Amino acid sequence: MPQNKTLRYLMFGSLYFTQGTILGYFASLNALYLQSRGLTLTDIGIFGAIALIPFVIKIFLGMLSDKVNLFGKGHRIPYIYIGLAVQFLLLIFVPFVNPKQYYWGFVAMAFFLQLGMALYDTCTDGLALDTAPEEEHGRIQAWMVGGRAVGTVVAASAVGILADKVSWQAVFWSLAALTLLPALFLFGVKEPEKDTEARFDWSAFKAFKRWQVNAVGIAGLLVFLVIVGANQLVNPFLVETFKISLTQAGMITSLWGIGIVIGSFIGSGLIKKVGDRIATYIMLAMVAISLVLVATLTSTQLGLNLAVALVVLYGVAYGTAQTITFALCMGVTDTRIAASMFAILMAFTNVGQGIGLAMGGKLSDLAGFQWTFIAFAAVCILVLPFLPAVFGKRNQRTQNSAH
Repeated sequence: MPQNKTLRYLMFGSLYFTQGTILGYFASLNALYLQSRGLTLTDIGIFGAIALIPFVIKIFLGMLSDKVNLFGKGHRIPYIYIGLAVQFLLLIFVPFVNPKQYYWGFVAMAFFLQLGMALYDTCTDGLALDTAPEEEHGRIQAWMVGGRAVGTVVAASAVGILADKVSWQAVFWSLAALTLLPALFLFGVKEPEKDTEARFDWSAFKAFKRWQVNAVGIAGLLVFLVIVGANQLVNPFLVETFKISLTQAGMITSLWGIGIVIGSFIGSGLIKKVGDRIATYIMLAMVAISLVLVATLTSTQLGLNLAVALVVLYGVAYGTAQTITFALCMGVTDTRIAASMFAILMAFTNVGQGIGLAMGGKLSDLAGFQWTFIAFAAVCILVLPFLPAVFGKRNQRTQNSAH
């Protein structure tokens, strides 16, 4: 591993940046690309569901890297290279496959592209857990969350311009080129040998019998239920309230992404300055207050000006929430099963996202956007009963208690 901390952080940030560009493409441009090629919304829905399967099964990819030292080169770096290579090659060839004429072939390519991304994603998490001392967890997550946010902003803006002004082939090849960025920081990196006590052990999964671990997972579920469920409603709310254009909505989304970058480092700084317990309480207050403020916006010019500032503020709260939640998950992860256990804890947050998306859609139809934002703010209170368990033994690592 690079001895220089900045180089290490850049390595982790670049891996998440690359992931962010792909996630940003899928979130903002993929449906438009498929529609331009003649696919129906039903086709696009099936495509999206299948393409997400790798992130459901990435727990098993984590187990593979935890257990198998590939070619004797390590448990993480070789898999990261494989994942990046798969993503790069498929992005190069995607423009040559007509998704309408070869629909299932195109779906298969998307599946394997996401599989490559899921592989280097879980192995990056495992590498961070293998190499970062606990006091660096917040900083590492800041670079990861911030890197992914920057990647998403790049995909939503610069890549969108390429699609509009140049060609879709330029989009995919640009994404392929950005996939190579982490290789600059990975080149020559040699991961450390795992100590005997840190090697894969099936008994380590008994950690999930501990209430502290599950409390962290449930807290993460609730936090992501709130931030993701509310986030999907922000642009529809602004369009309905202020009649802004789609271009304006896209620019506001980019400002939100910048807020996430700022929030990721605020989250890291809070952990360092006041500790993870107080940082978590501050984070919950930030999320709740920002949502209540968004709910107070009215359809005036002053309201529109405030909306831009509040979207940035919400982005800051969003980035802070992600960084602190991920750092808490790192803190209870057993290093013997680092990638797989962290992936399971991430599954809690994914379930929360699904519930939040469904809840937000239903509530906004029944009660309107503003009351839905207030309802999400109120859900933050539900996290509080789990925090005593989360922080009950914060100075004792999971691995130590598992022996």
